[in-house]
Amino acid sequence: MLPKLKPIAIKERFSLLFLEKGELDVVDGAFVIIDKNGVRSHIPVGGIACLMLEPGTRVSHAAVVLASRVGCLLIWVGEAGVRLYSAGQPGGARADRLLYQAKLALDDDLRRKVVRKMYAMRFNELLPDHYSVEQMRGMEAVRVKKMYQLFAHQYGIEWKGRNYDIGDWDSADVQNKCLSSATSCIYGVAEAAILAAGYSPAVGFIHTGKPRSFVYDIADLFKFETVVPLAFRIASEKHNNYERAVRLACRDAFRETRLLKKIIPTIEEVLSAGGIELPDTPEESVPPAIPNERSIGDVGHRT
Repeated sequence: MLPKLKPIAIKERFSLLFLEKGELDVVDGAFVIIDKNGVRSHIPVGGIACLMLEPGTRVSHAAVVLASRVGCLLIWVGEAGVRLYSAGQPGGARADRLLYQAKLALDDDLRRKVVRKMYAMRFNELLPDHYSVEQMRGMEAVRVKKMYQLFAHQYGIEWKGRNYDIGDWDSADVQNKCLSSATSCIYGVAEAAILAAGYSPAVGFIHTGKPRSFVYDIADLFKFETVVPLAFRIASEKHNNYERAVRLACRDAFRETRLLKKIIPTIEEVLSAGGIELPDTPEESVPPAIPNERSIGDVGHRT
């Protein structure tokens, strides 16, 4: 029997890894991917925040159990990450943090404070108190469009706007393919951090109504300083496989910027703009029958 595992904090992990055409399993206690020839490649799953599983990947029950125990998020994606089919949930939202997040999102005044903080962090400008969320969204759309144009001009490539079809990957131009691949990388990392911190990916503030609304909110705080310029740079170069080039560049950029170390503190800073405290544990709550030992992992991890 394997010894009890203790999750590694997200900030100490490698960001993400894309896998395709192999079977994930646990063999002799090790997390491995096995190719069609039976060759095993070990994966240090406990030190990775997110595994992106592309077409051709099969996963055993034992692999899912181990990934969950060590807090590694599994995400099933389409080729190049352009579509998301399903996601595991290592750790998951805790009741106290989920209630805190939901209270902020459901109260119009509190939500507006959080959104203002998000835009202040992105654009280095504190918007007026009377701006509605819709007004702030409109301002963001104009600025984002302009930023795309500036990056395209900087790298000398033609830009016809953000345009892609998730059902027809090949119909997009190279720059849109690079952007889609790059954003899928940062979405995976952001979702892993949100779950590790004990929040829900679905309860967003700017984005709403989608299973990953809060993921988009948090990823937007970082993507224009990390993956967006990177995507335009790669689109301006010659590559045999642009999607792979983007993934490798994202991996290196996340490591160089120490992105995982920043995401959870940023989440806490953004939500604290609402000005309310985390709720106390209810007196009637029943403690676990066998309490977990103190873990070096993040607060949202189950183990």
